[in-house]
Amino acid sequence: MKARHIVLALLISLSVITYLDRICIGVAAKDIQAEIGLSESQWGWVLGTFLLAYGLFEIPSGGLGDWIGQRKVLARIVLWWSAFTALTPLASNYYLLIATRFLFGAGEAGAYPNASGCISRWFPPSERARAQGLVWGASRLGGALTPMIVVPLKAALGWKSCFWLFGALGIVWAITWLWWFRDDPAKHRAVSEQELAEIGPTNSAAVHAAVPWLGLFTSPQLWLIVAMYWFYVWGFIFFLFWLPKFLTQGRGMSETAMGVCVGLMFTMGFFGNVVGGWTSDRLSKRYGLAVGRKVIGVACLALCGILLLAAAMIPGQFITAGLLIAAFGVGDGMLPCSWAICLDVGRRYSGAVSGAMNSAGQAAGYVATVLYGYCVAAYGYDRPLLLFAPSLLIAAVLFALIDPTKPLVSEAVDVPSAEEQPACV
Repeated sequence: MKARHIVLALLISLSVITYLDRICIGVAAKDIQAEIGLSESQWGWVLGTFLLAYGLFEIPSGGLGDWIGQRKVLARIVLWWSAFTALTPLASNYYLLIATRFLFGAGEAGAYPNASGCISRWFPPSERARAQGLVWGASRLGGALTPMIVVPLKAALGWKSCFWLFGALGIVWAITWLWWFRDDPAKHRAVSEQELAEIGPTNSAAVHAAVPWLGLFTSPQLWLIVAMYWFYVWGFIFFLFWLPKFLTQGRGMSETAMGVCVGLMFTMGFFGNVVGGWTSDRLSKRYGLAVGRKVIGVACLALCGILLLAAAMIPGQFITAGLLIAAFGVGDGMLPCSWAICLDVGRRYSGAVSGAMNSAGQAAGYVATVLYGYCVAAYGYDRPLLLFAPSLLIAAVLFALIDPTKPLVSEAVDVPSAEEQPACV
């Protein structure tokens, strides 16, 4: 096994743990609300405050990884969020829970931008969308595993034990990461000269770089990426935070059936990410980045929006669940493309660029998650989706306008693009 594949395995396990911790609170929502006494609108604020903190700290955390290296920053991120995962059951009232979730979100911010920075340094451009697809696919695997783990675990030991066990798992990961990973592949004794040549000398040289914030944020293309991701998350956040309650309380499903549906949905998301990333790299190699990234991204966003609209308008349990499962799987096919575009145009500043993109997404998710809680209280579970689903179609249009072949700032030009490097197999 090549050293970069061990890096990928570590990032995949990180992604699984991230979503175990993140989705756990959604599966345990009914228990937490009953114990503390929270209304639907208050629960919307609990979910939204995580996204608020996550979005606020994405850009500085991503930029910090570009500056001082992902090894230290990712270890800090995982230790911080694991601590507040374990503290979540100790929040005995609404305001303590809000504060805990805010600090949890602040700690987890930057995880995926820094993972992208690791991919940028350890993988040649011709392998990056596949690597992103596996990392994001792993997040869906974590989402699929969460209800299967949490539902029986909380029945046996109580819901609080889930948070304590997941917090401990993160601490083990952080210790392993600090022991094995190095920011520069050229300085890792497990990397051979052949593998270093495959990765590319420019990537290994660009280890620590001050981020040209002004150059990045005056680039119109960055704002296209930011806007695209805003509209994507605005419509897609429903799946991650409200779907369990939509199925059980909006459509009358049992918790067991809901767990199966959520598991199937995240499993489809896993395949969507893997296939989307692999296809994007293959098309990019054959037809260029503009085709390889945009064809997949635009098609997945548009089809996801159509399926989500259909699910909102069709009554019943299992037909709706089938449409939502399909929508999630198709929509996830665009994730490797959007995150690979951040590497394509950001180059050595990919952590800052992906942090800006994801920060915009979390801001949209925060507003949409809180707003959905109020809309549910006023109109029920179906009608609010008619407000959120069309945003995925807008995101598809914006995705089509992004040019992945042009770097955002001139300092990044020296890193070869996917078309300039041969594919490594």
